[in-house]
Amino acid sequence: MRLTGARTLITGASSGIGAVTATRMAALGAVPLLVGRSEQALTELAASTGGKQLVADLGRPGAARTIADWAGDVDVLVCNAGIGFAGDLAEQDLAAIDELVTVNLTAHLGLARLLLPGMLARRSGHLVLVSSIAGCLGVADEAVYAATKAALRTFADSVRLATAGTGVGVSVVVPGVVDTPFFVRRGKPYDRSRPKPVPAGDVAEALVDAVLRNRAEVFVPAWLRFPARLHGAIPGLVYQLQRRFG
Repeated sequence: MRLTGARTLITGASSGIGAVTATRMAALGAVPLLVGRSEQALTELAASTGGKQLVADLGRPGAARTIADWAGDVDVLVCNAGIGFAGDLAEQDLAAIDELVTVNLTAHLGLARLLLPGMLARRSGHLVLVSSIAGCLGVADEAVYAATKAALRTFADSVRLATAGTGVGVSVVVPGVVDTPFFVRRGKPYDRSRPKPVPAGDVAEALVDAVLRNRAEVFVPAWLRFPARLHGAIPGLVYQLQRRFG
C-alpha cells in the first residue's frame, strides 16, 4: 500500500509508539489523524506532521463513534492506544478491569467496525492492531492486560480471513518490552534487567513496514517469534520455563 495522501488514524498518538508512527507515516506522505488524551502533545505533533488532532479518551462511552465521525474516510487505522495494570488479579478493581478492556480492546473493535466498510467500498485500506508478547505467552501479574492483547491478535486473524481478496490488509504488531511511559503510567515501572526495552522507533518502523508490505504479523524484536511459536507448539514446556525464569 502507498502512503502518499493516505488518511491514517492513530490512537494513542500522544506519546510512545503512536507518536513515532505518526512522524514516520507523515514522512512518507500520509495525513495523520491523531487521537490521544494529551492536548499539548497532540498539538505539537500535529504541527510537526501536518496532521489533525482529536483529544479523546477511548475509555468513555461512545468514544469509537465520536472518533469515527470526526475522522471521516480513513485509509489506514492504527489501533495502538493501551493502558496497563500490574498486580494481583484478586485485588484488581472491577472498574479498572472494565476500563482496561474498553481502552485496549472494545473501543478498537468498534473503530474497526465503523471504518472497515469504507475501506471495503474503496477496495483499499489497512488495519493495524498493536498487540503484545504478553498476549502470546501470558504474564502472571498482567492477566487482564494479556487477555486484551491476545484478543486483538485473534480479531486480526479473523478480519484478515474475512477481507481476503478485497484490497484491505490486516496486520498485527507484537512488541516486547518497549521504552515508553507505559510502565510508569500503569503504576509499576519496568524493573527487570532482561529483556532490554526496545526503542519505540523500532516498533514504529516495523509497523509502517507491515502496512507497506501487507505483512500479517511482525514481532519486535524479531526473536520474540520463537517463544511465541514454542508456546503454541509446546505450551507445557513454556509454562515450566516461565515458572522458573519469569
